[in-house]
Amino acid sequence: MSSTTSVHVRPEELIRHLLEGTSSQTGHEFLNALVRSVAQAMDVAGVWVTEYLPEKRMLRALAFWMNGDFIQDFEYYIDGTPCELVVEQQRLVHIPERVIELFPDDPDLVKLNAVSYAGVPLMRSDGTVMGHLSALDTKRLELFSDLESAFRIFAARAAAELNRLRAESAIHESERRFSGLFESAMDAIFELDDDFIIQRVNGRAASLFGRSSESLSRSKLSQLFAPASAKKLCAVADGLDCASQPFAWVAGGLDALRNDGSEFAAEASISRFDVRGVRRFSLILRNVQDQLAAESRLRELQEETAYLLSEIDERQYGGEIAGSSAAIRSVITAVHQVAPTEATVLITGETGTGKELVARAIHQAGQRSGKPFIRVNCAAIPATLWESEFFGHERGAFTGAATRRTGRFELANGGTIFLDEVAELPLELQPKLLRVLQEGEYEPVGSSQTRKTDARVIAATNRNLAAEVAAGRFREDLYYRLNVFPISVPPLRDRDADVEALAQNFLTRICTKMGKPTLQLTSDCLRRLRAYQWPGNVRELENIMERAVIIARDGRLSLRSVLPLREAAPSVERKSSEAITAVRTKGDLREVERDTLVRALEESGWKVAGATGAAQKLGIPPSTLTSRMKALGIARPKADAQKA
Repeated sequence: MSSTTSVHVRPEELIRHLLEGTSSQTGHEFLNALVRSVAQAMDVAGVWVTEYLPEKRMLRALAFWMNGDFIQDFEYYIDGTPCELVVEQQRLVHIPERVIELFPDDPDLVKLNAVSYAGVPLMRSDGTVMGHLSALDTKRLELFSDLESAFRIFAARAAAELNRLRAESAIHESERRFSGLFESAMDAIFELDDDFIIQRVNGRAASLFGRSSESLSRSKLSQLFAPASAKKLCAVADGLDCASQPFAWVAGGLDALRNDGSEFAAEASISRFDVRGVRRFSLILRNVQDQLAAESRLRELQEETAYLLSEIDERQYGGEIAGSSAAIRSVITAVHQVAPTEATVLITGETGTGKELVARAIHQAGQRSGKPFIRVNCAAIPATLWESEFFGHERGAFTGAATRRTGRFELANGGTIFLDEVAELPLELQPKLLRVLQEGEYEPVGSSQTRKTDARVIAATNRNLAAEVAAGRFREDLYYRLNVFPISVPPLRDRDADVEALAQNFLTRICTKMGKPTLQLTSDCLRRLRAYQWPGNVRELENIMERAVIIARDGRLSLRSVLPLREAAPSVERKSSEAITAVRTKGDLREVERDTLVRALEESGWKVAGATGAAQKLGIPPSTLTSRMKALGIARPKADAQKA
């Protein structure tokens, strides 16, 4: 072991030597130059700069100069070493000689033939140790005050560079992570300057607009949007303030323009930040075209579901065409004839005769029965929505058209569309309907794209379409195109034989729907049903039966309050469907009443009161029946009285 004492060198010379050796270096090159220059200036065998790994209690060399050469990849566990004192006590440690004797458990000291040691910690700004600078020599090392000061200056310079490297590394890592997030974002991201000039975009923005990142950079943001959208976006951005409102959501959406001129719907958020007092903006843009399309499709499915549910309901409660009269049998025959074909059908008849039921019967008996049956009440559609209702519309076709709408002909594709009250169609729409009937083609409102439909058309009206054509209110060519197979549904007054069956059918259905036991038609009910003329046809009959079920008491049906005799025309034998009801005198009416009472008495065995009595059948109190019998001179025949 050498006992030579170090030469006393002035600190300014050491620092000058250090500066000359490191002035042009940064980073790891600087650290390499530092340890070499310090070793030469201090005239020691080795100098190293390390970083401290506390979880491993290890020092890792960042630069290590030893015996005229650099040592690479050197790591050093601090337990039982002089470096442990530097790190743990956070102070300069100087061991002028006999370092191996003082730290016998440090094998590296022996390998390096060390005699003396000096080390000083490198500190972070938060007061923790990030590494150290140490010197080893194979001879005695005197650390005079001037040399110690210079050594500390070397350590401070090393710490500063190491801190700078760490900060630079953190910045690079942050930038790398930001770039990764920036480029992997599903949304388009733009960085804008104060004049809304694009400074930077991510890959998603480039692909979304069909342009390269380079061509987007330095271009004006307004070039990417429709004029109204660009104006709205800039107005929102101008209203931002870093302190009170640094970001905002652009309400109402935006219309963005691709490089090929096509548009897509977008939503955006914009944020403001300041760089050296100059405002900057970040814009995050999302293409919501697919979302809007999905929402539109969902609405279409909901509408279609509603139609199908209503169709199920109609099938459940509508049933088949009821009746056995000659008039209705003729209709049923016509339905069976036309159902298997694709012919357009025109159903005529008074209001309430059951034209829709006939249309459904045609659909259900045909080859399209498994497809939708779409009803359109032409009289219920506002004039401004006719075309949109029939053919649909595109997004933005008119004010309020925020999304695409599916038209009835598209919903009916493959099935049947039923145009009820077709005479109410406006003249301006009739040529477009004619085109659909002839060619199966139409254009949605706001679209130039022709679409095809395969829907069978069944139309209905309570008007005389031939007269409407003559009056100029209906196109003649459309009339003939609809009138391929006409079916006339007879009024209920021409179906006397069907009234009872229809009434019982409605009664059973209504009781089931209301959860009530099925009620029975009494003889008084039947008499009133047969006597009435039914100006409202089958629909009126259904309504009257529903009203009667609602007001029925104690399981007994009565039509007295819903169909009084004073509103009923007298029942007479009709020789044909054109027969006119005769006008009755007061005497005739008394005779009708007398016949009715006698018939009820005969059916009840001339029993007036009780559950099986005539008063119960007629729905009147026994005292009233007795009084009317006296007034009309009704007496029980003697033969019946003797049998009793």
